[in-house]
Amino acid sequence: MTLPNKLTLLRILFIPVMVIIFYIPWFSEHKIFLDVTYLYFFEFIIFFFASVTDFVDGYLARKNNQITTFGKFLDPLADKMLVFSSMTILLLNNGGKLPEGPLVPMWVFVVMLVREFMVSGIRMLVSSRGVVIAAGWMGKWKTFITMIAIGALFMGGLHVSIIYIGQIFMYAACILTILSGIEYFVKSKDIILESV
Repeated sequence: MTLPNKLTLLRILFIPVMVIIFYIPWFSEHKIFLDVTYLYFFEFIIFFFASVTDFVDGYLARKNNQITTFGKFLDPLADKMLVFSSMTILLLNNGGKLPEGPLVPMWVFVVMLVREFMVSGIRMLVSSRGVVIAAGWMGKWKTFITMIAIGALFMGGLHVSIIYIGQIFMYAACILTILSGIEYFVKSKDIILESV
């Protein structure tokens, strides 16, 4: 197995650790510094290192000509698993810091989740016709901005302004999510609508 694929698997293995930490009450009940709970501190550390593996595995795969079918399948799946696991934690636990309520609004979570299902469906449909739709720049920026938003929201206990910055980035990611979803649909509309 190539090093990039090992890094991708490592990213997936981080996810159950994040979930286990979430379910241990002590982590959310105690603060490590300022208003940052142990829960959000460790979630941030894990998320940060997992995000780094996302950039490193892609770089190494291209540099060393180690792009594999397994990697093409697993890498985007690992990204989605990491992002939606983190967003779920932020949705269910606001870190004990203002603003009241979830740090990720339910509607943002749903919009982003529905887009992923839609794009996955489009990719399966067009690939059955031998067509490959390359990821556009909006999709790449969406992933990058979402990761910044999640990191900021995990560390929002440092200051409430960081929470607001994180939420602004999350809304920006949501807009890019919608636009990139539309982009995928437009690129494949001839195939999708051919039998309507």
